[in-house]
Amino acid sequence: MNHKAVIVCAKRTPIGRAGGILRNIPPEDLASVVFRSILEETGVPAEVIEDVILGNVVGPGGNLARLSALQADFPVSVPGVTVDRQCGSGMEAVGQAVRLIQAGAGGVYLAGGVESVSRAPWKMKKPKNVWQQLPRFYERAAFSPEKIGDPDMGVAAENVAQKYGVTREEQDVYAVESHQKAVRAQKEGRYEGEIVPLSGVAEMDECPREQTNRKLLRRLPPVFVEHGTVTAGNSCPVNDGASVVLVMSEEKAKAWGLSPLVEVQDIVTTGVDPNYLGIGPISAVQQCLKRNNLEINDIDQMEFNEAFASQTIACLHALQVPRENVNSGGGAIALGHPYGASGAVITTRLCAEMKIQQTETGIAAMGIGGGMGIAMLCKNR
Repeated sequence: MNHKAVIVCAKRTPIGRAGGILRNIPPEDLASVVFRSILEETGVPAEVIEDVILGNVVGPGGNLARLSALQADFPVSVPGVTVDRQCGSGMEAVGQAVRLIQAGAGGVYLAGGVESVSRAPWKMKKPKNVWQQLPRFYERAAFSPEKIGDPDMGVAAENVAQKYGVTREEQDVYAVESHQKAVRAQKEGRYEGEIVPLSGVAEMDECPREQTNRKLLRRLPPVFVEHGTVTAGNSCPVNDGASVVLVMSEEKAKAWGLSPLVEVQDIVTTGVDPNYLGIGPISAVQQCLKRNNLEINDIDQMEFNEAFASQTIACLHALQVPRENVNSGGGAIALGHPYGASGAVITTRLCAEMKIQQTETGIAAMGIGGGMGIAMLCKNR
C-alpha cells in the first residue's frame, strides 16, 4: 500500500544576510525556534515525532538535526539525522520523510534545513607532512573531480549563460522582477503565515530591496569571469536561515484533526554535467513530469531556487514555463539562499502560494552543486 504524504504545516525564519540580522544565532537555535512554532500551531506533541531530518551544508559538522531537537527541548527519545545534498539538502530532507511515509515506515516527521553562513567554521586542509608544511584554508570541498571539471558556482553560472545565450540584460531584468515581487509580497503580508518572527532580532527578510532597478544593476561589474555577465546584482546573496515542514501520513493528519496544505506526490533527483550545474532542474522536472504522466502545462505554480538569474532563465526557457507562474512572491535573488535551508524554503513558499492562489498542482525545483537537480511535485489539498 502506498501511503499519501502530506505537509500540514510549513514555517521558516526570516532570511538574513551573512553577517546581518541573524549573525549571532547558532544554527541549532534557528532550527529549534521553527520546531517549537510548528508544534505550537498544530498541537502535535514532540514525543510523537518519529524523526527529525535536517539539511545542512556549511555548518559545524556533527548531527545538527539531533542537536536542534534537543535544543528545542524535545524528549531524548526523538532521534535526528542530518543530510547533505549541498543546495538541495533541505528538499532532500523533506523527500526522505515523504518516502518513509509512502513506504509505510513512519507517519510523523519534521523535515527541512538550516544554515548559518555567518557562523560557519573555517576549513583547513591538513598537510601531508605536519612537521614541514603549514595547513591552508579552503572554502569548500570538491564537488566533482578535476578531470571532469569543478567550477565555482559563479563560474558555472557564466558557463550556463554562455551556452544558453542568456544576456546580461535578461539577467538584470529578471533580478529586478525578483526584488519587486518580494517587496510586494512583504507589503501584502503574504509571508506572515510562514515566517516565525525572532523577537527582538528579526521579523522580516533582510535582503529584498525596493530601490533595485535596471539602472543600478547596469553599474555592477561581473564578479566571476572577466567580461562576463554574472554580477552581484543578478545573483543571490549569501544567507542565514531555517525552514521546516511537518510531514505526516494522511491517516495521521486526520487523526490529529489537521488539514493538509499539500500532498507531496513525488520527488526526483537527477545528475547533469558539473560544469553546467545550474541546468539540473531541467532534467529533474522533466523526469518528474514523465513519471506522473503530466505535461508542463499541467503545472499551475512553480518555485525555482534563484541562485543565479542566468540558470533560472535557462531552465525556464528550456522547460517552456510561463514566468508569471514562477516565484510569485520573489525568489532567492531577493530573499536569499541559506544553502542547506533553501530547498525547504522554496517548499514552504510553494505551500503558501498554492494556498493563496488556490492552484491545483505545483513543483519546487533547484540546481545543486556537483551537477544535480531536484524537483518535488505537490498537489493542493
